[in-house]
Amino acid sequence: MTRAKPFFRTCRPVKEGPNSGYSERAFVRDPLYAKNAHHYVRAFLLIQQDLQSIFEYVEPSDECGAAYSYRIHALLMRTCIEVEANFKAILDENLYTPPGRLTMEYYRKLDDTHHLSSYEVKLPIWDGVNSVFKPFEPWKQGRGNRAAQNVRIGWYQAYNKSKHDRHVAFKSADLQNRVNAVAGLLVLLTAQFKDEDFSAAATGLTVEGYSFHDMEPATGSLFRISYPDDWTDAEMYEFDWSELSQQADRFQKIDFDRILV
Repeated sequence: MTRAKPFFRTCRPVKEGPNSGYSERAFVRDPLYAKNAHHYVRAFLLIQQDLQSIFEYVEPSDECGAAYSYRIHALLMRTCIEVEANFKAILDENLYTPPGRLTMEYYRKLDDTHHLSSYEVKLPIWDGVNSVFKPFEPWKQGRGNRAAQNVRIGWYQAYNKSKHDRHVAFKSADLQNRVNAVAGLLVLLTAQFKDEDFSAAATGLTVEGYSFHDMEPATGSLFRISYPDDWTDAEMYEFDWSELSQQADRFQKIDFDRILV
């Protein structure tokens, strides 16, 4: 399968070559690349805004990680619903035959294609040693290895349990899992759109200088993010977007049916 065209809703590095720096970002803003891309970014920004409201009352810290409340619970529900919506959007715009029911075990296919488990997210305002979140890290051990069954994502399990039995599992919907879920949503957006927010502002050159925080800026400016560095040469894109953008069929689809679960 050639990588001479980008896949729909799939960000990957572009091999070094003519206009590679430009090409790595420009295709994301193409109207054909993703349906209603701004819709998904807006939903994330609203969720992030509500998370910041919680931080006005509960300090983001190791000590408060186990804090729980109805507000935290409600926001965990909203965030995980949005996580599912992004998974579904990526599948819908590529090739897949819907199974009887979409589950996280099925969504694990996207770790093969988007390297979700290799992203790291930092919340700089978090006080303590647990400021770096790796929301999909458990999947890394099973990437490309379908024998690794039932690899659980803790924050998503907390959502599922508290959704179906809030009386028993209410306390599992705590602040730590809430922030992990938001980090997971941010990873999914970044794996599709990098840090593009699709604002109405004009785009142009930026001058980068010294940054107070490590990692790279992320959509919404609350978090920082570290991108995967484990792409193989065969997985990376290789095209000059200034030329490819003139073609009608400038994108291609991932065949998710060929990725076993």
